[in-house]
Amino acid sequence: MSALCRDCFERGDFSRRCPRCASPRLAVHAELETLSIAHMDCDAFYASVEKRDRPDLRDQAVIVGGGKRGVVTTCCYIARISGVRSAMPMFKALQACPQAVVIKPDFSKYRTESRRIMEMVRDLTPLVQPLSLDEAWMDLSGTARLHGMPPAETLARLQARIEAEVGITVSIGLAANKFLAKIASDLDKPRGFSVIGGGEAQSFLASKPVGILPGVGPAMVSSLEALNYRTVGDIAAADPKVLATRFGSGGLRLHNLAHGRDSRSVDPDQVRKSISAETTFENDLKTFAELDDRLTWLADKVARQSRGGNLAGRVVTLKLRTSDFRILTRRKALPQPTQTARTILAVGRELLTQELKTGAPGRRFRLIGVGITDLAEPGAVEADFFAGDERRALAGEKTADAIRARFGADAVTSARALKAKSSAQD
Repeated sequence: MSALCRDCFERGDFSRRCPRCASPRLAVHAELETLSIAHMDCDAFYASVEKRDRPDLRDQAVIVGGGKRGVVTTCCYIARISGVRSAMPMFKALQACPQAVVIKPDFSKYRTESRRIMEMVRDLTPLVQPLSLDEAWMDLSGTARLHGMPPAETLARLQARIEAEVGITVSIGLAANKFLAKIASDLDKPRGFSVIGGGEAQSFLASKPVGILPGVGPAMVSSLEALNYRTVGDIAAADPKVLATRFGSGGLRLHNLAHGRDSRSVDPDQVRKSISAETTFENDLKTFAELDDRLTWLADKVARQSRGGNLAGRVVTLKLRTSDFRILTRRKALPQPTQTARTILAVGRELLTQELKTGAPGRRFRLIGVGITDLAEPGAVEADFFAGDERRALAGEKTADAIRARFGADAVTSARALKAKSSAQD
């Protein structure tokens, strides 16, 4: 068995303590020297950044989220011991952990720290595929000669560097493919380093619930369990023809994953699938005017992100959460991809109006969101798209972007936008 000390980076054939520094923090695996696909996940990222900046919170439960009526964005591991989880309604989180310190998220700070971390990752390999601000896949194939060490040691040194320079911890999963690497990174959090080899993958997965498979959400879990597929092992043992008949190509994909097979490559150029923004209200809202104030600000936020990323969306999506926590999603396809607040807001209003007319009378909402999906690089706007209004709106909004870039975010705004932003952030 190959072993690696995660403290002094000694490598050799040992299994209990490092013979050099006596540390028990070892990575031990028969395939340790040959595996090269990894998944890195920052430990409770937002909460960890806040604790780093406020050392007095080190031993306290911290929840990052929005107010009593909001939801938990993330929480530290102390809060998780009490049962707090991401996306939990804030009032339930505070019932579970009343002593927790609640901090509003500061996404500009988190994005800055994410960029620092991803730059460190890209120092090691160009094959980096971020999934979000706080996690990414890496392919370190062929880097052993470049760095003078196997990928496992390179990753352990990355962990140590992030902890020393950024002040937060990360967990690493090293495996034979992307699917297994992502599972491995979650096995020993926080500050973990776990390995799943190709030879043990099927036996490791066999007893796990089907929900561990990527793309298998609650509805899919129910469908699989109704057919007596309750564990990953059940799917591995199933006839692939039966799975294909019932679930199409998705059934064959599940069968491959259940056997630990994943042919996806780490793709640094993978296109983002959606851009969205949402806000949770301090008090439930029900009128169009109240909801539209929030929608106006959110549409502008999504449009700016889309232009900043040089992306446009072919579908506008409206999201609403009712007072009883039901999530409603409504979509409308466009004749041409857009990246303007004008069009996103117009379509969002149309979807909102329709939902308020057809839904239950007096229904109240606690969250609204808007976004664009089916993303593509923006092309030339056709002359007949909204009678040329889209072209004029895009030109105006790009001009406003340029002014904001030079003079600050609030250099160009309107009274309506200021009201909308104020309402959304209350």
